[in-house]
Amino acid sequence: MNQTLTLFGLSTTPLELISFVLSVATVWLNIRQKHWAWLFAIISSATYGVVFYGARLYGDMALQLVFISVSIWGWYQWLRGDDSHEQLPVTVLDARGRWLAALGWLLGFGALAWFLKSFTDTDVPNADGFLTAGSLVGQLLLSRKKLENWHVWIIVDVLYVALYVHKGLMLTAVLYAMFVVMAAIGLLAWRRAMDGAQEAQAAGDAMVLK
Repeated sequence: MNQTLTLFGLSTTPLELISFVLSVATVWLNIRQKHWAWLFAIISSATYGVVFYGARLYGDMALQLVFISVSIWGWYQWLRGDDSHEQLPVTVLDARGRWLAALGWLLGFGALAWFLKSFTDTDVPNADGFLTAGSLVGQLLLSRKKLENWHVWIIVDVLYVALYVHKGLMLTAVLYAMFVVMAAIGLLAWRRAMDGAQEAQAAGDAMVLK
C-alpha cells in the first residue's frame, strides 16, 4: 500500500488515495448532516494515521487516534439527539463558548508544539501542533453541531494545503483545497438549516399563542 503511483500528474500511494476518497465522503455526509459520516471518519482516520506516520507528521498521526475516539462520541451524539431525543439541531456558540474554543486551541498548540519539538524528529513542530490543536477544536464543535466548526475548518484546511505541499503529500494537499470549498458549502448549508429551524419554531410558537 506504500508503493508510489502517479494520478493526474500527482505522486501518491494507494493508501493515501483510499484515505482521500473516504475523507471526501465524510465531509459530504457531514454537510448533509448524515450520521454515517462518523463511520467514514473512523475508517479514514485510521488509514490517514498510517499515511502521516510515514510523512513524520506525528501530531497529525496522533490526531487521527483522537479523531477515532471523538467520532465514536460524535456518532452517539448525532444519534441520541438533544435532550428531547430529537435530531441534534445546528446551533451557535455563545460568547463564552467562543472564548473557550479559542483558549483551547491556543493551549493545545502550546502543549503539542512543545511535545513535538522535545520528543519527535518532525521538522514542522509549530505548524503540526497549531493545526492539530485546531483540528481537534473543529472536531469537537462538529460533534455538537456547532456552526462555528466550519469557520475552524476553513482556517485549518487553508493552512494544511501549504503544509502538505511542503511535505510532498500532493494528493492530500488537493484534498484539503477541496475541503476549503466543502467547508464553505457546509457553512452555508448549516446556516440555512439553522435559520429554517428557527423560523419553524417561531411559526409554531405563534400558532400556540393563537
